[in-house]
Amino acid sequence: MRIIIDEKPVEVEPGITILEAARQNGIDIPTLCYHEAFGGQGMCRMCMVEVKNGTSSRLVASCTYPISEEIEVRTSTPAIARIRRNIIGLLYRRAPNSEFMRQWYEKYEQPQSRLSPDVEESCILCRLCVKACEEMGSSAIAAVFRGTEKRIGTPYDDAATACIGCGACAQICPTGAIAMTESEDRRTIWNREFALVRCQKCGRPVGTGEQLEYIASKGGSALESGLCQVCRKKQAAVRVSEFYR
Repeated sequence: MRIIIDEKPVEVEPGITILEAARQNGIDIPTLCYHEAFGGQGMCRMCMVEVKNGTSSRLVASCTYPISEEIEVRTSTPAIARIRRNIIGLLYRRAPNSEFMRQWYEKYEQPQSRLSPDVEESCILCRLCVKACEEMGSSAIAAVFRGTEKRIGTPYDDAATACIGCGACAQICPTGAIAMTESEDRRTIWNREFALVRCQKCGRPVGTGEQLEYIASKGGSALESGLCQVCRKKQAAVRVSEFYR
């Protein structure tokens, strides 16, 4: 299927989103809540584009808009630029403690705002951490409260019994809002402490005991082998080379 993005004709597969089509063709559309592993959420609205179909046009979230017909897309217009500036301005005022958001704020050259910032906050409520936790099968965290009090947390802010300490939420968080600390043999996250299991060969942390038990229950081999991902790859490479000798 042929569509036009920023006056550039491109061929796309029906069903993919505008964002995916743009990135496949080297066209940048900014995002904050999007990740390739989960697809579009349409939460942050930074990826808004203008879609023209015939004589009508409208603004849509490109990460959730599937292409089903020939359309013309514009990724940068005065209206879109204004929307993105406003989004960044509001999110930075919510999370000024994030270096990530400070860089976005400077990029969009925001004027001074009269809103009072929460100087301790780094979370922009993109919910990527929630999606990562759901994919791991735990669903230990969620958005709690409403309005200006909304945040990501565990039930009643207690140590999450469903948490396996995998750290996927902290790793995917773009703003560094999720606190995870590690010592020699312990990991602490979401008000809970976990014992780390180390690779039998190189000593790198493989994961928490709860995490490895979960992987094993799903048919994974990390718990059985006792090796980290790097050492397992090396071991597999040796076996392949021995097979072809």
